[in-house]
Amino acid sequence: MSGPPDLSGQQLAGYRLGRVIGRGGMAVVYQAEDLRLGRTVAVKLLAPELARNDVFRQRFARESKIAAAIDHPNIVPVYEADEADGMLYIAMRYVRGRDLRVLLDGQGPLSVRQTVRITTQVASALDAAHAHDLVHRDVKPGNILIAEGTDSDHPEHVYLTDFGLTKKSLSLTGLTTVGQFVGTLDYVAPEQISGKPVDGRCDVYSLGCVVYEEFTGAPPFRRDDDLALLWAHLNDPPPAVTTLRPDLPAGIDAVLAKALAKTPGERYDSCLAFVAALRAAGEAADARVVPPTPTEVVPVVPEPSAPPMPPDWALPVFRTGR
Repeated sequence: MSGPPDLSGQQLAGYRLGRVIGRGGMAVVYQAEDLRLGRTVAVKLLAPELARNDVFRQRFARESKIAAAIDHPNIVPVYEADEADGMLYIAMRYVRGRDLRVLLDGQGPLSVRQTVRITTQVASALDAAHAHDLVHRDVKPGNILIAEGTDSDHPEHVYLTDFGLTKKSLSLTGLTTVGQFVGTLDYVAPEQISGKPVDGRCDVYSLGCVVYEEFTGAPPFRRDDDLALLWAHLNDPPPAVTTLRPDLPAGIDAVLAKALAKTPGERYDSCLAFVAALRAAGEAADARVVPPTPTEVVPVVPEPSAPPMPPDWALPVFRTGR
C-alpha cells in the first residue's frame, strides 16, 4: 500500500497543510492551520486507496465519531474526520511537546516514579476508550505525547493519540495481503497476531510492553526478523525486567508478567488496575527501606561540685622519672 503524497503548503478542505510531523505506511500527519478558526491543528491524511473502499470509509467514519465523542484530558481531541479531494483525513489538537519515543531516546530508562506518572495518564485514557467499546490496538511510545505539566508534582501532561481505527478497518475489509499483519510488532498482543477477537486487554498487553521499555530502554522481545518476533509474542515468556534493571523493586517482575500474559483472561482487567499494581510494587519496596536508627542520646549526670582549683601558677610541679 502506497502512502499519501506530500501535500505540504497546499490546502485541504479548510486547512493549510504545513510541515510533516509524522509519517507511516498508511498515513502522514501535518502541522496545519485551521483557516476558519485561525488555530494550529494536526491533520492526519490517509492513503488515497483507503477512500476508495466503501466498507473502510463507512467504518472509518463511524469509529472516528466514537473517538471524537470521548472527552478525556489525556486523549488528543478529534475536531473533524471527513473526506476531501478523494482522501480521508482527521483533524485533531496539535500538541506541543515530544512523544515518549523521543524522551526515551534522549533520556534513557525512566525511574519507577516517572514511569508510573506517565503510564497512569495513558491507562486512564485507554480505560475511557474501552468504556466506549473502542480498543486502541496500537499503543506504543510514538503514540504517547508528552507536553509540559502544571507544576513540579505534575511535570508531564500526557496525551494518547492515533487510535487504531485504520488498522482495525484494514484487517476487516481485506485491504491487506494474505499473511500481512497491520500494526507495530514490538507491542502487539498475541490475540492480534492470531486473528482472534480483541478487547481492552489487548491494550493492557501493549501497555505492558511500553512499561517494559520505559524501564529498560527496549521492548520485551527483540528478534532478528518479524516472524521470530511474532513467535516470541505468542510463545516466549518476557525476560524478567530486574535482570536488566537490578535496581528496580523485585515485585515489578510479577506485575509485568501478569500484564504480558499470553491469554487475555490472565491479564489485568483494566489498564488502571495494571498501573495500580505497578505503583503498589514500587511503594512496597519504598516501605521496606529501613531508616537508619538514630543515635541514642544518654543524658549526662553532672558530677558533684568540687572546690575551686587554685590558678596554675600556684600548683606545685611534680616530675616523674622513667
